[in-house]
Order: sequence, then C-alpha cells, then structure tokens
Amino acid sequence: MADISFSNERYTYIHDIHKGSIQAIDNHHIVVRKSNARGFLLHICILTFLAIACYLFLLKEKSSIIYLSSILLGLTLVRLLHWKSVVKESVVIMPAFGVQLETHYGSGRVVRRFVPMGNILRPVLNECVTPVTCYWSLALIVRGEAELMLVFKELRPPVKMLVPIWKALCAAIDIKESTDEVAKDDH
Repeated sequence: MADISFSNERYTYIHDIHKGSIQAIDNHHIVVRKSNARGFLLHICILTFLAIACYLFLLKEKSSIIYLSSILLGLTLVRLLHWKSVVKESVVIMPAFGVQLETHYGSGRVVRRFVPMGNILRPVLNECVTPVTCYWSLALIVRGEAELMLVFKELRPPVKMLVPIWKALCAAIDIKESTDEVAKDDH
C-alpha cells in the first residue's frame, strides 16, 4: 500500500494502491478540506434564526406558530446545506473489471457509478471555459454513450490533481488492451 498525498487550499489528493492476489486496486480520492468560512457562515445562519425565534417568542402575541415555523425552517435549511455538501469523490480503478466512480456526501450517502473496462475508449482532460471561470475536468469517452462521462461530477479539482488520475486510467486501459492481444495470440 503506497500512499501519495498533496493538497491545496480547497482539496486534498490521496492515492493509495491495495495489492490483491491478482492485480492492484488503484484508489484516487479528492477530499474537500474543511472550510472555516463555510462553518462560520453556517453558525451565523443558525444564530440569526435563533435570535429571530427568541424575538418572536418574547412578543407573546400568538407567536408560537411563527416561533415553531421559523425554527423548523432554520433546521430545514441547515439540514439541506449539510445533506448536499460533498465530502469526497473517488476513482477506484480495478484493471481486470472497470472503474468505479464514487461521490460521498456529508449526510453519509454515497453515490456509485461503475464503468466496465471494455466500455472505456479513452480518458480525456478537458479545459472548460465559461463566461465567469475556467477550470479543468476529467472525463471518460464510453462506448455507446453520446456524451462524455464526467469523473468528478460535483468537485472541480485543479489539473495538478487530475493528471495522476488521468495517467492511471490511461495505464489501466493499455494493460487491458495488451492482455486481450496476448489472449488472442494464444488461441
């Protein structure tokens, strides 16, 4: 198990390899670093809702419905912010089988997508330009799909973190192609 890790102000890249009996499973993780600004903003929102709720409660003019509804609204907003937040996105490369793409949310929910190795034609690095920003993305050209499959659907890691994943995907596809050619020559 070899761990390689580096980070910037927003993300941490972790690369680990698990050696199995046949081939290695290659894991690449992009982890969102804890942001003090986001936590501070969340605490300010909670304090604001509590202050409004206390003010309405102190009015004592049938404010219990308003009081309860404002607390319920505040808790709902906090829950939605926590539920939708992405904690980590991972690429698990299993050379004999395929690639598993995982998105881990703050709520504990994990969304997984699996792409068989034989369906991946080529991984590509794209430079995405919008009127507001420019960023890099990693995508897979998949056989039978009309559109590119984004590897990182939620996060936008820098190209420095995308290149090692792209190289590992390219190497896994080349290994798969060379073993197919060897198997055809044997028959």
